[in-house]
Amino acid sequence: MTDKDLNILNITFNFEIEGAIQSIESYGSGHIHETYRLKNRNPDMNDYILQKINTHIFGNVPKLMGNIEYVTEHLRRKLRKIQGANPEKEVLTLVATNSGNSFYKHPDGSYWRMYIFLKGTRSYDLVSTEQQALEGGRAYGRFQALLADLDTTPLFEILPDFHNLDYRINLLNDAIENDPCNRLNEVNEEIEFVKARIVRMKTVLNMGQAGQLPLKTTHNDTKFNNVLLDQNDKAQCVIDLDTVMPGYVAYDFGDAIRTIVNTAAEDEKDLDKIGVNMQLFEAFARGFLQEAVDDLTPDEIESLAYGSLLLPYMIGVRFLTDYLDGDNYFKIHFPGHNLQRARAQFQLTKKLEEQFPRMQTIIKQIVSTQKTKSELSR
Repeated sequence: MTDKDLNILNITFNFEIEGAIQSIESYGSGHIHETYRLKNRNPDMNDYILQKINTHIFGNVPKLMGNIEYVTEHLRRKLRKIQGANPEKEVLTLVATNSGNSFYKHPDGSYWRMYIFLKGTRSYDLVSTEQQALEGGRAYGRFQALLADLDTTPLFEILPDFHNLDYRINLLNDAIENDPCNRLNEVNEEIEFVKARIVRMKTVLNMGQAGQLPLKTTHNDTKFNNVLLDQNDKAQCVIDLDTVMPGYVAYDFGDAIRTIVNTAAEDEKDLDKIGVNMQLFEAFARGFLQEAVDDLTPDEIESLAYGSLLLPYMIGVRFLTDYLDGDNYFKIHFPGHNLQRARAQFQLTKKLEEQFPRMQTIIKQIVSTQKTKSELSR
């Protein structure tokens, strides 16, 4: 083992693991935490995932881990009551430290946590089939349904105003006013794009503030690769619970749509390549609503299509703001990367706007079909 592996191995001695660690390897495609897979010398015992928590982004680790404990315990409790469910496979399991905590603080100030590795699962960075989109929808819809009755009061807002559009627009306005890098003259078209849509894009926020949408426990980072599929590509477990916070269901639905239906990369330079795969939209929506529809109000259902417009618009606003500020938040790979990202997300927003009536129709049709099935099964 390398010196780094030996250091990581020493960290693992602070957790209540079974067996002995045979090997350590970097794992996954995430960019936030340092993540390692620990293989057990005994093949009949658990492997583990060890993570060094990024405290630059998540400064309050006790609150972060308290959220995850609260949500996973509730999910496990609910699944134990469902015939055929398997809580050990369908929910992340934290490994306690020797002192009984959910995280370990190293003398150097770093924070670490450990999960049981779910063998026989896989994730995908890109959706390539309608079946995959359907299973992603089922995973996030089931996640919503199981958490629908969870009291959000104990949840800590780990990233305040994360999906608050007013907050994001205020940050953009500050960047426009200050223009610290003298880039304002490059983005007049993008700023006009943002301003022209503010009223429409505030639909979900306005509905929530008016009391039409209930605050629920939402995931807030519903990329497709945060769903683990089993060996048959069936949804098994939703992972990466760092951003579980009170929010509106439309945020989770919209962020998933943003990352699933785009026909090009998130930072595609050639805007003509960016389009919307409506077959994937319909498949995801069908899977999501099959699981969640009975726990959604009519207003929540109405908000889903608006969420699909809002999330690419909002991340575009964030990319644009960071570009004006000097690229301080998002990692860039070349000059102008954040501006390219913003333009790509705004183009995706345009394409989704063109499909908005169709999205509404698809959602209504799926809901009607599901409610008919529910009535017939009673």
